[in-house]
Amino acid sequence: MELSSLLQALRLAGPQPPPAVPPAEQVLLQLGQLLSDGAPKAGAVRDLCALMEAADCRWLLGGLRPATLGGLVLALSRYAAPPEQEQEAADLPWKDGVCAAAAERAADVGAAFLHLLVKLEAAKAQESLGVSVVGPILCRVGGPIYIFAATHMVERPWTNGRSRSVAREVLESLVQAAGCGSVAEFLRGKSEDEEGRFAAVMGLLKQELTKDTWKRNPATKHVFSWTLPHVTRPWLSPYLEQVLPPALLISDDYREDNKLLGVRCLHHIILNVPAADLCQFNRAQVVYHALYNHLYSREAPLIQAVLLCLMDLLPVLERAQRQQKRLRPTTHCDEVLQLVLTHMEAEHLLALRRVYARALPAFVQSLGILIAGHLKRLERVILGYLEVSDGPEEEARLGILETLQCTIEHAWPRMPCRLPVLLKALLKMLWDVHTDQSSTPEPVKAALLQGATECLILLDRCSEGQVKVLLEGVYSSCEENRVWECIRKVRENT
Repeated sequence: MELSSLLQALRLAGPQPPPAVPPAEQVLLQLGQLLSDGAPKAGAVRDLCALMEAADCRWLLGGLRPATLGGLVLALSRYAAPPEQEQEAADLPWKDGVCAAAAERAADVGAAFLHLLVKLEAAKAQESLGVSVVGPILCRVGGPIYIFAATHMVERPWTNGRSRSVAREVLESLVQAAGCGSVAEFLRGKSEDEEGRFAAVMGLLKQELTKDTWKRNPATKHVFSWTLPHVTRPWLSPYLEQVLPPALLISDDYREDNKLLGVRCLHHIILNVPAADLCQFNRAQVVYHALYNHLYSREAPLIQAVLLCLMDLLPVLERAQRQQKRLRPTTHCDEVLQLVLTHMEAEHLLALRRVYARALPAFVQSLGILIAGHLKRLERVILGYLEVSDGPEEEARLGILETLQCTIEHAWPRMPCRLPVLLKALLKMLWDVHTDQSSTPEPVKAALLQGATECLILLDRCSEGQVKVLLEGVYSSCEENRVWECIRKVRENT
């Protein structure tokens, strides 16, 4: 039967299709064949969309093998995917015509998926079909439909307004048809004992997330990185073998945006997988070396992401080292801090100076008294950063003041011998802030003055009152109210 005649018969027949209408299995197999061969597919997709809309649930789903519909949905999802690129040409810009055609294909396929999901939702309420029929079908089609929606729902070169809107609607309908309240619940399951669709999604992505293939489909990395954060502890641990290699692969690329994407995926894995699983088979060491190599980058967003990730990974490594009773002269935290301080000393880019300074207090807190082994270089960094203003928000100076406070608290026995240079640097900064005529907001100036005052108070305590003695002359001769007020707080603190 011709498809046009079939559609007319289905529209006229209502719930009970006439005997002349072939089974849905046969029709869908023929449409799947059309989508699989080399012929133009746009007409077949529109015909399928009209068929899904016109067909009754019992004709469409009754007696249909889930594998048949699953194969058809997979073919549609691949048809709507962005055009594959050669691995060597994956970074070249897209042509407008290619992007527009990909977006139109996605919109047509999305419309077909919407009609299918409407039928599945309606079939759940029918006595002759119900969950027993719909459940196995959803298990087959859920993964490909999800990947389609994740590919096209966010603004990308291969999407337009219509395709993004359709993709978002498809995802909402898929989650609803699966009986879930959110995308996270759809992927991980409603409870810890229930398996979600994450395994099916990763099974489909796995073949495209290899070293030789991951750049051919430009959407694959985005689908993976968008999906991963939805699966959290304790659901992520069983899939560690599936998610860690792709995250390492993406982070190891030469492009900074891919590195950043991969590092964020690694950070999510570190936060949501038990330390014991991370340390098994030396996985944590592999991740550490991958992150450590990124510290040589000159991109501030990447350095910030790597340092945040390392701060959550280092306790895992140190705990494993203690359990194995392998005491090393230098720890991983020492190694990272040595490299960071080396870069900070010579750094002139304000964006990087801010990132380093914000991260430094956490390293000092992590090392505790062991920070004493880095005081010589740390002192040079502190003095250099206190001297230079870094703009209206003064993020670098504020971070260094916090670092100095932490250092004094943890390594106070080593501070008296460094009192002259630190006192001089703090007083100079107080004067610079007071005389600053730039656009620095008053709350920022107040925070700098307060931070410097707290450092002076801590120095005075660990030096048994030497700061008060040294400030006597400055206090008696100072005529600037703000500086005088800071010195007064130091003198009156007991």
